[in-house]
Amino acid sequence: MTASQTPTTAEELRGAGLRVTAARVALLETVRDGDHLGVEAIASGVRDRVGHISLQAVYEALHAMTAAGLVRRIEPAGHPVRFEGRVGDNHHHVVCRSCGAVADVDCAAGEAPCLTASDDHGFSIDEAEVIYWGLCSDCSTATSS
Repeated sequence: MTASQTPTTAEELRGAGLRVTAARVALLETVRDGDHLGVEAIASGVRDRVGHISLQAVYEALHAMTAAGLVRRIEPAGHPVRFEGRVGDNHHHVVCRSCGAVADVDCAAGEAPCLTASDDHGFSIDEAEVIYWGLCSDCSTATSS
C-alpha cells in the first residue's frame, strides 16, 4: 500500500488488532455509511450486505470497534445508544427532544478537548463531550403549526 492509498476496511480492522470477517467489514461500512445509527439499524444494514447476523454478534463487534477507536458510541439521555463512524476529532452533537434526531456539531473552540474545565480535579483531560438539546426543524415547524 502506498502513502496515497486509503486503507481498506479490512486493513483498518487488522490494523486495530481486530479479526477480519465479512460481517465486521459490513458492520463498519454500515456505521460509516449511516447517520448515528442504532443497533437494530446497524444489524439490518449488515444483513442487507452479508446475510444473517445475530444481535449479540453486532453488540460484540460494536464493543470491540468502539474500544479500538474505529467507531464512536453516543448515548443521549433518554434515547437509545447510537454509533457513528466519525471518530478522533472531538466533535459534539445536537439532539432533538421530540423525535430524537441527532446531528454532528463541530468543536467550537479549536483542538481537543476544546473546552476547559473550571476544575479538572487532577484529571488529565483529553476529550470533552457536549450535547446540545432542542427541536429539529421538522419538529419545530410541527410544534408551531
